[in-house]
Amino acid sequence: MQKGKLWFLIGALFAVLCPAPVQAEVVVAFYSRELDVGFRTDFPHAFVVVRGKLADGRSIDTNYGFTAKSVSPALLLGSVKGEMETLKPSYYLQSEKQFEVKISDTQYAGLLALVEKWRVMPGKSYNLDKRNCIHFVSDVAQTLGLKSDVPKKLVRRPRSFLQYVKSLNPWLGK
Repeated sequence: MQKGKLWFLIGALFAVLCPAPVQAEVVVAFYSRELDVGFRTDFPHAFVVVRGKLADGRSIDTNYGFTAKSVSPALLLGSVKGEMETLKPSYYLQSEKQFEVKISDTQYAGLLALVEKWRVMPGKSYNLDKRNCIHFVSDVAQTLGLKSDVPKKLVRRPRSFLQYVKSLNPWLGK
């Protein structure tokens, strides 16, 4: 057998016997839910849904939204206790997906660290105008490498805010 063919066969055998690395694919979808007329208790109005598979094979299917621990007129007066919430599928299925991004395992770890940071904020961590669901989603976007900030005029407009983020990151498409 020729030396070149032998190396080719050894290489082919090696490729067959060694499994290919698992392709990780985690997708973060950014959702909005418009505020209803009146004061209803369906919060948060901006949140993310995370689904996919990590390189180690673990499946991910969760979501995160930051909201007030209880909804009351106190929200209009200043800061109240906040909480990180995981929503039921029926909630986000009735909401509007604005865009999604594929992320790496490293970005997923960063997302989890950010969620934990927001989860453990002490005291009155939710403020309708300074630290609400839109601010959380903006932090998520920045953690994942997107351009994002929260203009004052969009602080209570989840759909408009996410469309604004999309405009800052034109590669997200239409």
